[in-house]
Amino acid sequence: MPTVPTVRGQVDVGDLGQTLMHEHIFALSTEHRDNYGDGDWWDEEFRVADAIGKLKAVAAKGVRTIVDPTVWGLGRYIPRIQRIADEVPELNIIVATGLYFYDLPPHPYKHRGPGLLMDMPDPMIDDMVRDLTRGISDTGVKAAFIKCVVDERGLTEGVERMCRAAAQAHVRTGAPITVHTDAPSQSGLPALDLFAKEGVDLRKVVVGHAGDSNDLDYLRRLADTGAILGMDRFGLDMYNPTEQRVATIAALCELGYADRMVLSHDTACFMDYFGGQWDEGVPLVAPNWRYDHIHDDVLPALRASGVTDAHLEQLLVTNPARYFS
Repeated sequence: MPTVPTVRGQVDVGDLGQTLMHEHIFALSTEHRDNYGDGDWWDEEFRVADAIGKLKAVAAKGVRTIVDPTVWGLGRYIPRIQRIADEVPELNIIVATGLYFYDLPPHPYKHRGPGLLMDMPDPMIDDMVRDLTRGISDTGVKAAFIKCVVDERGLTEGVERMCRAAAQAHVRTGAPITVHTDAPSQSGLPALDLFAKEGVDLRKVVVGHAGDSNDLDYLRRLADTGAILGMDRFGLDMYNPTEQRVATIAALCELGYADRMVLSHDTACFMDYFGGQWDEGVPLVAPNWRYDHIHDDVLPALRASGVTDAHLEQLLVTNPARYFS
């Protein structure tokens, strides 16, 4: 049976169980935290303990794996995740390589690459491949998938370079891709078009945040390529209310697309988007944006909308296992 690297080592894909396919543990601006966080809104030991408690709680709901697309640009720091994973042995944590930016590449890549000031093979590709094959830094933890971004600005020069690097890392290693997209601008379409031209197996691509859209024509165009729809922002009702997300998934299941969708929330134990007010702010602006919303509220609503238990098994178990196979 194929295996997938997790923070604690290789796991048979058949043992991943119910999987939330797009959840962060932490999303941080590390430079801000390092300069302004300590003693104000960041307490390392409190946040680690808080994460352990929240992840144990979601595991108690039946979740066996979370897939964490936190990469360069979102504050990835694997030693902290290792500490947490060791204390939650009932849960697999799968981590990513890649980059998160909307326009220009970060400074370490800006002048290095083909045709740039330092003309050389693109270091973005080499860094992703290293994370996938050797491990991240000196942690021994291997990334299992690649994260990139095509937001509302589309394929800017920097974003196109990032996505081509992600595609080539996929071609070299076979690792699957998750691409953050913007549903209102339908940026999933140019993302998939670029990947196809680069030789990516589109069955190994999750179109992140596709679930922000209820446009069945757009969603079917994505899924008809073989790509997987990330119905992965449950609880973020300001982008798309839960009731509409549920209705869209039910409609797609009725149309035969249950084999091309995965579920998640895109939440975290802590994000610094609210500064130190995460614990107070999230319940006010998005009270359902939590790891257990799908199991507590969404699955019953899907069943009430005609989605069968066999469909739910596909969304939560079969499709994630196939993605990592």
